[in-house]
Amino acid sequence: MNGSDSPQLVLVHGIGGVRDTAQERRDWLAALAEGARRAGHADAVSGLTQGWLAETRFANYSDLFADAGAQGGPAGEPDAEDIPFLEEFVAALIDELGRQSAERDDRRSLAVVEDARAQLPRPDEQEQGIGAPLRVLGRVLTTLLQLPGMRQGTQWASGLPLLWHLAQVGRYLNRREPDGSGRPLDLRVRSRVLDGVDPRRPLVVIAHSLGSVVAFEALRDHPGPVRLFLTLGSPLATAAAVLQRIVPQPPRTPATVERWLNFWDRDDIVVGRPRIKDWMLPGPSGVLPVTDRVDSDGLWVHTATKYLRQAAVAGPVVEALKQ
Repeated sequence: MNGSDSPQLVLVHGIGGVRDTAQERRDWLAALAEGARRAGHADAVSGLTQGWLAETRFANYSDLFADAGAQGGPAGEPDAEDIPFLEEFVAALIDELGRQSAERDDRRSLAVVEDARAQLPRPDEQEQGIGAPLRVLGRVLTTLLQLPGMRQGTQWASGLPLLWHLAQVGRYLNRREPDGSGRPLDLRVRSRVLDGVDPRRPLVVIAHSLGSVVAFEALRDHPGPVRLFLTLGSPLATAAAVLQRIVPQPPRTPATVERWLNFWDRDDIVVGRPRIKDWMLPGPSGVLPVTDRVDSDGLWVHTATKYLRQAAVAGPVVEALKQ
């Protein structure tokens, strides 16, 4: 399909290591096809897996975070300028998980959360050297990963690998790390999202994790219609750490987005839960994000494919592509 009214599907990944564009595209579409079948759209399965239902692009920017020496150190490692963001972000995760535990009156989880909170670095008790606060934050995250559900529902065996990946959010939002032409990391990442997209044709954008922040900012300047903006496992609602750093301020739905659906999983430690709508201004047509919860089984909860296999997630995507 390549007519002026045919949809373009853009897939935007989140935190993690370097990705294989072709393989990731296949994996995402296979998961979406499985979700479509569960949602009663069996007629769309072959169109998704064979690529004729929509022209599909996987926007891969993972190599930009793995460039050796990008911050003066080993590839992908946080540096001293990342520490304030990471401290703020981890504290926000603790607050969110504590709020959820209190709402459920889950005393066991509250005890784990308070244990993690007590381990947070204090300004008057800072150890020396960049490695010290990173080790402390790694231990804090390791404690959080002991929460019921997360202990069996996350791909991170300990907090330090998770911390390394969370640092990518801060690196993007810090707006630094210029390349040889002076373009900062965030600009280079955003350029990957809409590269090759025809602005005259409608878009369906599926953005996961950090990708939801990247896509949100990239769509700000996109002139064409966005039939559906789907965010999965998004940290956008992590107020002080993320929401107050994104552009524009105050945050508002991109002008050309016609519908915005946001999904979160209760065992996904990265997400900011269902408050994006409360902290987002509507676009010109009054669109605000609508948030719903999904519950995935098994391991690897913070992956796009886990979300895409859900009927509630895949159904609206297929419907938007069929319009």
